[in-house]
Amino acid sequence: MGINQFLQVNKASWMNGDDTHGDIVMSTRIRLARNLNDYRFPRAFDEEESLAVDRDVSAALLDAEDLEVKFSHVDLANQPLLEKQILVEKHLISPQLAKKEKVGSVLLSEDELISVMINEEDHIRIQCLEPGLKLHEALAKANLVDDYLEGHIDYAFDERFGYITCCPTNVGTGLRASVMMHLPALTMTNQMRPLINMMPRLGLVVRGIYGEGTEALGNYYQISNQITLGKSEQEIIQDLQSIVEQIFQRERQARNAMLERASVAISDKVHRALGILQSARILSSEEASDCLSNIRLGIDLGIIQSIPNEVLNKCMLMLQPGFLQYSAGNVLKASERDIYRATLIRELICQEQSHQNGDKGEN
Repeated sequence: MGINQFLQVNKASWMNGDDTHGDIVMSTRIRLARNLNDYRFPRAFDEEESLAVDRDVSAALLDAEDLEVKFSHVDLANQPLLEKQILVEKHLISPQLAKKEKVGSVLLSEDELISVMINEEDHIRIQCLEPGLKLHEALAKANLVDDYLEGHIDYAFDERFGYITCCPTNVGTGLRASVMMHLPALTMTNQMRPLINMMPRLGLVVRGIYGEGTEALGNYYQISNQITLGKSEQEIIQDLQSIVEQIFQRERQARNAMLERASVAISDKVHRALGILQSARILSSEEASDCLSNIRLGIDLGIIQSIPNEVLNKCMLMLQPGFLQYSAGNVLKASERDIYRATLIRELICQEQSHQNGDKGEN
């Protein structure tokens, strides 16, 4: 199968949250960094070595008969930049892998919940995405793929230090666990900056929506572990779970306090955001993200009921540059993207509201 099946906006099921934490915790990601023995790291090896690594890893997983997950192989070196950008926007590959021109590929499961990046910073990056707060479930799925590969490929492993990785900060378990959270109330009440500054003391870090070096677009933040050496996988997961649940409670308390003290102001903010998306002819990605964040908050607080979260998730993906230009069918300048973004989101929002009104009329 080719890349086209993975360029669709409606397959990102990991964005749908869960029944317990879904209004605040959007998704969970587990990533395992692994390398093969007898090969140099990707930043130092030649094209022949890269092809050999790709061949070994791909052969092991594509021919797997006793592994429940079925993968498709996508050679990123032969893909247009726009299509790689879409995979980044769907969190299926990293920005670093997308930037590589001559090497790099990815194995993707049909449901897009598991991806195996080949020849990024390390030879192998096993990633599992899950909706909501499901750290233990995501780790279990990632470990199934990891254990299978380790049974067929010779990993670089040291009895003292654990899994050997390109970056020393990943040595040990090679595990990076992260949780994407929607935290508008903590942001609006100026509580996020102290929280972000405190995280390193707990062995955690807060990043933007696409990980390291990115902004917290639309009040979405990724909370992830920094320490991989000296702790077991379960200890890392449990520490992160505990902190995320505390942040969840703080966001819930901040939302309730805002609703009690300034219900009219919050309602106004939510409805203004909805009005902008219904009427705007020009929208930057930042303004669109902020409006969608306010609307999601309004839905979670029961202020509006006319737009389901699935439509907001679709809008969040469609506002990104890659998806916009893929939908338009050609490369767009920044100003053209702002116009097309406003058109797409306006149509999605109005179409959903028209559908809702039609249902009410039938009833």
